[in-house]
Amino acid sequence: MDKPQAALLSVCVVYSPQPRTVLEQQLLLPAGASVADALTRSGMAQLWEAVGRQPECLGVWGRQVRPEQVLKEGDRVELYRPLRVDPKVARRERFQKQGARTAGLFATRRDNAKSGY
Repeated sequence: MDKPQAALLSVCVVYSPQPRTVLEQQLLLPAGASVADALTRSGMAQLWEAVGRQPECLGVWGRQVRPEQVLKEGDRVELYRPLRVDPKVARRERFQKQGARTAGLFATRRDNAKSGY
């Protein structure tokens, strides 16, 4: 009699080392595997160690998780790189550069219209 095969999960591990570049790897892992298991099996953990740092943030489908999180069928494990600029600061700087009158909802006005309409 044959032994029943252990249930396998199909998961995807994704990392973007730089803008417009995505490394993606499909894996088959045993049931009960964690996010840390997926990173080790994919080899993405070695990429971070080669650079000399640990992943600051891990996620599954855009939600932050811990390495001990147990995976489910079809999960997408994501490694996030640190932000170079705070998004709030970047938006504020863009707004200052382009000016208040040329941005936003009231950028284009009808002829002879009051300001703000």
